[in-house]
Amino acid sequence: MNIKLEIFKKKLIYRAAYRGTKEMDILLSSFVNKHIDLFNENQLLELDKFLNFDDEVILNFYQHNTIENQIDENSVSLIFKNFRL
Repeated sequence: MNIKLEIFKKKLIYRAAYRGTKEMDILLSSFVNKHIDLFNENQLLELDKFLNFDDEVILNFYQHNTIENQIDENSVSLIFKNFRL
């Protein structure tokens, strides 16, 4: 495995697990832990961009399909939208 890629994955896992609200910690960390090893490098970059959005924006996208601040409709966001705990 590529060491830099593994370090990048660990950073993404950490960012997903420590968001600020317990609900988003659970939702995003569950999603990331389930899918991170299935994502290719391009999808990991998409995930990185996705995790930059505020919790409220991501939650509104997840629950109500509102695309505030232009969450890109890409493979990662579509997988997340269909993800269920």
